[in-house]
Amino acid sequence: MDEFHRDLMFLLHDVARLLRVDADKRARLHDMTRAQWGILIWLERQPGISQKELAEFLEVEPITVARLIDRLEARGMVERRPDPRDRRIWRLHLLPPARAVLREIDHQRADMTRMLTNGINEQSIEIMTEALLRMKATLTQESHSSRRGADIADPAAREAV
Repeated sequence: MDEFHRDLMFLLHDVARLLRVDADKRARLHDMTRAQWGILIWLERQPGISQKELAEFLEVEPITVARLIDRLEARGMVERRPDPRDRRIWRLHLLPPARAVLREIDHQRADMTRMLTNGINEQSIEIMTEALLRMKATLTQESHSSRRGADIADPAAREAV
């Protein structure tokens, strides 16, 4: 049974799941969802992102993002602006009321980080962070190379090469 509890894949999954559950609870206390918090964070980091691009980053359907944006727009936190080059695209921008929510999100994230790393020394946190970054880079690279491989396997794509 000890081997099961020390299985890296299950541990990564369980820690991520528990973090999502905790973030959901924290967001609900502020009458929001974790998904809405995620959108605000993305818009702070990438102002003017399109709804389609945001959906890709969040790995959800564009209609899901549209509904979440509708709710944030109704609360006066986000506005859609037309893309100057393509009228079919909406660019998303934060409005001033979102700033206070983002400060609260930052506070909650810092609290979650303190809780998560309690009892773990700085060196171990740094090693863990570097290992996770390496894992992410490997998975990202594999994802891109497998997509390219699928493109080459496609006869139409082969002709274009």
